[in-house]
Amino acid sequence: SGPAQSQMQFPSGCGSQPPNYSAPSGHYSQVPNKAAASHLDNQYRASYYPGYYSAPAQNVMIPSAGSNVLNAQGSQQLYNKTPPHTGGSSDGPVQGAISSASYLYMSAQQSYSTFDNHYSTSVSSSVASQGFPLNSDQYAMPMVSGAVYPDVSYPPVAAGSAYGQTFTSQSLPAVGQFKETNAFSSQSASVPHSLQQHVPMGYNTTLSTMSSAPSVQDNLSRSLTGSVAKVNNQINTGGIDSSQPVHSVSQNVPFTKPGVGTSASSAVISSVRSPAPSLSSQPPCSPSVTQSPELAPQEGMQYGGYVNNQASSAPAPLSSSSDDEEEDEEDEEAALDSSSTTSSASPVLNNYDALEGGGYPDTRSVTSSPAPAPSVPQTSKASKPFGYGYPALQPGYQNATPTPPTPVQPSNPGHHPGFQHYPQQYPGVNQLSSSLGGLSLQHSQQPEGLRPVNLTHDRNILPVSSVPAPVPNLNSDLRKLNCSPDSFRCTLTNIPQTQALLNKAKLPLGLLLHPFRDLTQLPVITSSTIVRCRSCRTYINPFVSFIDQRRWKCNLCYRVNDVPEEFMYNPLTRSYGEPHKRPEVQNSTVEFIASSDYMLRPPQPAVYLFVLDVSHNAVEAGYLTIVCQSLLENLDKLPGDSRTRIGFITFDSTVQFYNLQEGLSQPQMLIVSDIDDIFLPTPDSLLVNLHESKELIKDLLNALPNMFTNTRETHSALGPALQAAFKLMSPTGGRISVFQTQLPSLGAGLLHSREDPNQRSSTKVVQHLGPATDFYKKLALDCSGQQTAVDLFLLSSQYSDLASLACISKYSAGCIYYYPSFHRSHNPAQAEKLQKDLKRYLTRKIGFEAVMRIRCTKGLSIHTFHGNFFVRSTDLLSLANVNPDAGFAVQMSIEESLTDTSLVCFQTALLYTSSKGERRIRVHTLCLPVVSSLADVYAGADVQAVVCLLANMAVDRSISSSLADARDALVNAVVDSLAAYMSTASNLQQSMLIAPNSLKLFPLYILALLKQKAFRTGTSTRLDDRVYAMCQMKSQPLVHLMKMIHPNLYRIDRLTDESTIHVNDRVVPQPPLQKLSAEKLTREGAFLMDCGSTFYIWIGKNCDNNFIKDVLGYPNYASVPQKMTQLPEVDALSSERTRSFISWLRDSRPLSPVLQVIKDENPAKTDFFQHLIEDRTEAAFSYYEFLLNIQQQVCK
Repeated sequence: SGPAQSQMQFPSGCGSQPPNYSAPSGHYSQVPNKAAASHLDNQYRASYYPGYYSAPAQNVMIPSAGSNVLNAQGSQQLYNKTPPHTGGSSDGPVQGAISSASYLYMSAQQSYSTFDNHYSTSVSSSVASQGFPLNSDQYAMPMVSGAVYPDVSYPPVAAGSAYGQTFTSQSLPAVGQFKETNAFSSQSASVPHSLQQHVPMGYNTTLSTMSSAPSVQDNLSRSLTGSVAKVNNQINTGGIDSSQPVHSVSQNVPFTKPGVGTSASSAVISSVRSPAPSLSSQPPCSPSVTQSPELAPQEGMQYGGYVNNQASSAPAPLSSSSDDEEEDEEDEEAALDSSSTTSSASPVLNNYDALEGGGYPDTRSVTSSPAPAPSVPQTSKASKPFGYGYPALQPGYQNATPTPPTPVQPSNPGHHPGFQHYPQQYPGVNQLSSSLGGLSLQHSQQPEGLRPVNLTHDRNILPVSSVPAPVPNLNSDLRKLNCSPDSFRCTLTNIPQTQALLNKAKLPLGLLLHPFRDLTQLPVITSSTIVRCRSCRTYINPFVSFIDQRRWKCNLCYRVNDVPEEFMYNPLTRSYGEPHKRPEVQNSTVEFIASSDYMLRPPQPAVYLFVLDVSHNAVEAGYLTIVCQSLLENLDKLPGDSRTRIGFITFDSTVQFYNLQEGLSQPQMLIVSDIDDIFLPTPDSLLVNLHESKELIKDLLNALPNMFTNTRETHSALGPALQAAFKLMSPTGGRISVFQTQLPSLGAGLLHSREDPNQRSSTKVVQHLGPATDFYKKLALDCSGQQTAVDLFLLSSQYSDLASLACISKYSAGCIYYYPSFHRSHNPAQAEKLQKDLKRYLTRKIGFEAVMRIRCTKGLSIHTFHGNFFVRSTDLLSLANVNPDAGFAVQMSIEESLTDTSLVCFQTALLYTSSKGERRIRVHTLCLPVVSSLADVYAGADVQAVVCLLANMAVDRSISSSLADARDALVNAVVDSLAAYMSTASNLQQSMLIAPNSLKLFPLYILALLKQKAFRTGTSTRLDDRVYAMCQMKSQPLVHLMKMIHPNLYRIDRLTDESTIHVNDRVVPQPPLQKLSAEKLTREGAFLMDCGSTFYIWIGKNCDNNFIKDVLGYPNYASVPQKMTQLPEVDALSSERTRSFISWLRDSRPLSPVLQVIKDENPAKTDFFQHLIEDRTEAAFSYYEFLLNIQQQVCK
């Protein structure tokens, strides 16, 4: 269920500097254009197996899509350019194919172009009806001959049922030529058209090469390039059927393991069965390749249309005709209830076309068109005064006689003045003028965000406390209702009215999301009626407009909907007739308990599988003891219910399974030595009920650390172990936790060292940031299709090619944990960190089989996602698992002018299965004002959100092109935005570097980004360290990512109670922030640096002995040891204050930071001083030098 893997294409000239750029060599030097395409991987064909659930048969509907879609504004977000029309002939059995890569055209003098994809590709289709990928011969899996959930009854259905499958749809990019040049540029990927037809269990793929072909216009004009494929299905029941017994010889190996050379008959499972194709034996598909033309060099940076085929950054593909066929699985859109219908609606057919929309359909097919909703005649689109259309009604609505419904005109946000309108407590989207709160700069006092700051003169620009998120310029009522910036944040809190205005501002438009974060207060709605817009399926929220007591207008597409009868009752006030006071309309973050309409199968149980490296290297590192002990301590705290299941696999040069079936006297080890054709020896007893087999599980965990102490196995068969894990988890889905300590050296997915230690300090090209093989990406996409996420724990003392291994987690919505130089005895700080991280990991909240959709006001569009996931359609992400520590980023563009509205809204809906088996929908809604002046855009810039989005874009640029190009692009982002700002302010002296107050930290943050491990050059950086830093930037929420980019420095030897906060009856000091410069360090002081994952405490040589004694527990400076990683509990006021402050910092993040006490002569002080980003190093500018460099380019 994944997108076909494309070829990596290096766009030319992206990020190149102007000819007279004057940065020092090796820092921001000019990079020559690169035109030749380099091709990375082959087409991916995911393998899916028959499902175990049934559902009503679906109507067959084959939509057609048109080439007109390609010529809309869309994802080619170019400045003042129109992309040329693309066309092509169909190759193979393809209907309605659309080229996925229309030309991204630019002239030589154009400064900015669109973001570039990681891969440009010609691809073969492997999509079945309704977007279900057909079964490939990549994997052979046993089919289950019975219901997975014995206590659930399954109705008989036709063979074409959708519920027989548990897959996601597949993105199918098609190749095309494109022109690109700029700092961050890219091509938009294609979108799957999932056809409404189903394939019976066990099927194979017929591949067809796709190219563009004209057809009728798609009724969802998302203006993104895409492709539609008609796929020939071949029935093929490959693989091992569980109904056919597997003939094997197994033997109980209680707690011993045969040595090398032990015969298979003694302890190794051998299998005699019908042949099943193995992973490693499959020939790769050979996609055709289109070479990109030579490109002209450009400069500057553009934020539109960037696409990337990595899971960690993926394009928003073109939606199908009603944008609903892709939602074939647990989609929050796959339900229709009374809440989303009008009372006069015609009967709705029971298929996905009718069940869900997702966009703004211009035309509808006959079979899926709903009856028109009541609306009001179109009136003037100009902004109305506050309260317009909301005349007061008498209590009880005595005079509120509804007007007969008229045909809907969803494009008009205005109301007809003849209607008696509904008075609501808070204003809606149509109350424009008051909501803007006097935003126009011409008629009001200049906002604080626009106050000019002379960066070269004002050196102390860092605030004394954390930088707050800017508050949108809304009226107080809307501001109170808005979503918390901790969950939902936009790079621009004032949305430009047009794309031209956004282009002029030279700032990216995007969202930073933390959708599943832990909340202390969350309204949970248990109503059977979930009220949603009939047209675009938006959930009702505080920013909708109630026309009268019976109708409300959607704030995203402006359609008028009926208020369901049940919604008239308010359960909180126990009153009737006040729908505007319901909790859904009073809270911008809510969670709904979903009904069975939102399920395509019974909710899966919580299933956890642990895959453990037991090679000699792993045993020597000693991690097994920590993992097993943590599991024993938290076994009862694993999220789940009575159905929770658990299993274990270990591996070295072979793969070992553990039979923990209830009734056994002790765990049974089953060893499979044939790693080239891995199979499950006893599929039914390897995943067991946690509660029924708890004693056996405890016995195994107690025995595991000592079972392999004498092993001499040095090889690692990680790939075959993951293949086995995938087969074991496929029937239900769940979470796989993989612990790896070295480079995989045997079987599928084996890797070779690619790092040259002599190049770690290179100032030139940094190589091997991308994967060496597509094996792990393929397997991850298969796992995602079976609702399985893979979390990777890499505990390695040597190079392990994280760039390749990370793909298993990136594309399956998993997490990556990295512990460099891990050793239980030699590196106790890392061992303690692993223990604390595991406690959080094993007990934190988890959501299974999740999907997340992002909606926005008509006129805005999404074109690129960043994070760990799989993109299923234009605005839908597939998340096999979702956790509260995962963050996402989204790039957006303005497709249509927003002149008809003064407010825009964004809504994200996360549908997931809780660990208790409940289907839930968490909804966040954000409302922002629309502005028409460039000054207003700058006044509302959120500099931290901008920097975090640029960090995501730069990671993709590093992989798709080069690290040098990414660094150049980051510099250009500052140069272009400040130059654009200064060009609009006529009273500013051009000889100075002036920034608006909202962007005064922009150059500092970008310099900090350039000095981080992910992007730094000239400083020795291990390749795995660099790749892990990039992975963190792609998956961390904003609040944690900013600490990683720009650490916080505090002086802690003078903590007082003057400025404190109270947290849970604990007094927490709040020392002021210090500049990240050595000039702030004094030999008489002690300083704490918070780098996110590490705490450094630097002790000055002449630090007060009382502080050293009370806080560190040593009599004087000389007696403090070189390696100190913990603070003792001393009964002293300074000790209590210091520990309270550090504990407060530690509690606010998901992973436990390592604490290091640094002395002046300590070798570890190098790491500490490298984080003082305002100081000059041998390889990088100081902050002041960086400002002069920026000023030189701005004033050219």
